[in-house]
Amino acid sequence: MTAGLGEDVSLILCGHTHIQRAMQLENGKVVVNPGSVGLPAFGNPGFGAPHRMEAGSRHARYAILKRTSQGWSVDFHLVDYDWKTAAADAQRVGRNDWAHAILTGFVARS
Repeated sequence: MTAGLGEDVSLILCGHTHIQRAMQLENGKVVVNPGSVGLPAFGNPGFGAPHRMEAGSRHARYAILKRTSQGWSVDFHLVDYDWKTAAADAQRVGRNDWAHAILTGFVARS
């Protein structure tokens, strides 16, 4: 079930930044970004404020969350995978920027 606006929840999951992070808000709610399983860096110079997000490594990332009597426990994980094949697939479809990010964890500098 998806929580709507105004509903009381203890855990908020988010993405988009591709960067693993967990934080507890002053109201006790926990916010978690599990990371990215396929694109460890991206840049967006043409949408809103130019920005770049970089994990700094090639690993796929995910999180395992467990509710405990003390609240939420978050375990972050890094996974090795075939980076070279994934980068070659990105290049094959014309995404050299993604290929660089997959191989390095960083946005290519122009």
